[in-house]
Formats: sequence, C-alpha cells, structure tokens
Amino acid sequence: MNRGFKTLFYKEVLRFWKVSFQTVAAPVLTALLYLLIFSHVLEAHVEAYPGVSYTAFLIPGLVMMSILQNSFANSSSSLIQSKITGNIVFVLLPPLSHLTFFLAYVLGAMVRGLVVGLGVFLVTCWFALPSFSYPLWIALFALLGSAILGTLGLIAGIWADKFDQLAGFQNFLIMPATMLSGVFYSIHSLPDVWQTISHFNPFFYMIDGFRYGFFGISDVSPWLSLALVSSFLLALGAWSIHLLATGYKLRS
Repeated sequence: MNRGFKTLFYKEVLRFWKVSFQTVAAPVLTALLYLLIFSHVLEAHVEAYPGVSYTAFLIPGLVMMSILQNSFANSSSSLIQSKITGNIVFVLLPPLSHLTFFLAYVLGAMVRGLVVGLGVFLVTCWFALPSFSYPLWIALFALLGSAILGTLGLIAGIWADKFDQLAGFQNFLIMPATMLSGVFYSIHSLPDVWQTISHFNPFFYMIDGFRYGFFGISDVSPWLSLALVSSFLLALGAWSIHLLATGYKLRS
C-alpha cells in the first residue's frame, strides 16, 4: 500500500510538473494580469479594509483563487484523461485501497495548487507586500482549500465522461463560485441580499479565512470559516471515497 501510494502520488506530481510552463507559469501570469488591471483601476477608489490598500487586499484573494482553481484542475483533468484514454485500468488493477487512491490524487492536486499559489504570491508581492498577522491561519486555509478543490476535482473527474462535461462543471460551478467569493471585494460592500447569498458560498469562507491570516481582519469569524470549511472537506471526502468504493463510472 505504501509503495502504491508513493507511485501514484509521484505520477500525479510528475504529470503536471513536466508541463510546468502550462500548469504553473500560465496561471501565475493570469493572476498577475488580474492584479495589474484591477489595482490600476480601483486602487484609488476602493478601501476594502481600513488602512489596507486595495492592491494588498487583492493579493491574498488572487493567491487563494489560484490555489483553488489549480487544485481542481489537476485531479479532474488527470482522472478524465485516464478514463478517456483507457489507462485508468492500470490504476484500478493493482491492489490499492480506495483511501490510497483518494489520498494520492488529492495530495497531488494540493501540491500543484500550493506551488501555483506560492508562485502567484512571489510575483505579486513586489507590488504590495501584505502583512502576516497569523501565518498559521494562512497555512491552514491554504491546505484546507487545496484539499477541498482537489477532492471536488476528483468527484468531477469520476462523474464526467468527456471533456465537455468537465468544462461545464468548471465553467458553471467552480469559476462562478470562485469569482463571487470575495476575491476582488469585501462582501460588506455588497447590498444585503448579495451578502446573504455570499454566505451560502463555501468558497467565500476559504478566501475570507485565508485573508484573515494576512490582515487579522475578516468579514466573518475565522473560527466559523474554519468549522464550515472543515465540515465541507469531510463531507466531500466521504462522498468521493464512497464513489471510489462503488466504482461509479470507473469500472464500467
């Protein structure tokens, strides 16, 4: 089991690292463009938190957005490619437990998400270095967020039968939930109805808790965010392991 996990995990990491120009450099460039455009337009007009420049406020949001999107992309694309090409059989035939399968794919996705997030931070911090009020909160939410989206990517990869379905999952669920989670704004700047809607978006709690680690300020209590994000991860993890155990769309 230990060797099987290491092999599968190594495959997942090597898979994205061999094309790092596409899987790492490209999303870092995208985040940099977001920063340049939004900070140039809104720096003088928006103060999300008292005493915090808009550029500094934006950087943690872009870092977390990159972590989430790339964690999802890694596990989902890996699994759908294996299903379409037929080489998924080489993963299913060895005596690997469902937990081993789950951990290897999710941890591989987490590595990619965290590597991209670190790259985004190193590039964007030249424009405005955020403070580090609570580094442990930063690390905790980065790990939880990447694990959640890695797990969600695994579920999407299991469910989808072709790339079009996976693209629909990403374009109509992941992207809107990410963009409407407070990456570019504080939800207190929204009308009441949209603030209420935002509280039903789990991505909001990931980004708000992550940003709290930098500034010590958040839209909701970080402990509430931690409880909800942890519960969401447990629920998704249990669901994905159940899908793996039943062989849903993997053994047919």
